[in-house]
Amino acid sequence: MPSKFRTPVFDQSIRFVRLEDIAPETIIEHMSDPRMAEHMPLLDGPWGMADYQRFIAVKNDYWKRDGLGHLAILINDDYVGWGGFQKEGDDWDYGLVLRPDCFGLGMAITRKALEIARADTRIPSVTFLLPPTRTKLGALKRIGAVFEEDICFENQTFQKFRLQTA
Repeated sequence: MPSKFRTPVFDQSIRFVRLEDIAPETIIEHMSDPRMAEHMPLLDGPWGMADYQRFIAVKNDYWKRDGLGHLAILINDDYVGWGGFQKEGDDWDYGLVLRPDCFGLGMAITRKALEIARADTRIPSVTFLLPPTRTKLGALKRIGAVFEEDICFENQTFQKFRLQTA
């Protein structure tokens, strides 16, 4: 399906809202799209309501533990995906999971999210964990992220990049 976001996205049209503000069916449909698994090695098939409920519970636990976590992302009030900052050990990891018809919006959303990270004194740097299937890394390098190492997480390999935010 072609994206309805053909015009430039301006920061003021990007909003972050609670995941629970989005209809469960919308997130279930998003995460059940077979194209999502291409770059999400931990995704093991279509989602149902139980998967959605586990997802929301885990994401809420991160918010309670760290005071920060993942949010739903809206552009012009349309759901385009979810993401944000999640504490992984000592690192604040940035994750972004967009609907396939919105993949081209990643850098605009990331720039807005990084404004939040730079304003938060708890976040001296942000990590990005990318599967090896992600080969187009020019935008990540242009914002200053530097490759650190390959890591293993739940028996899957990820490339770890870091961006200093302070």
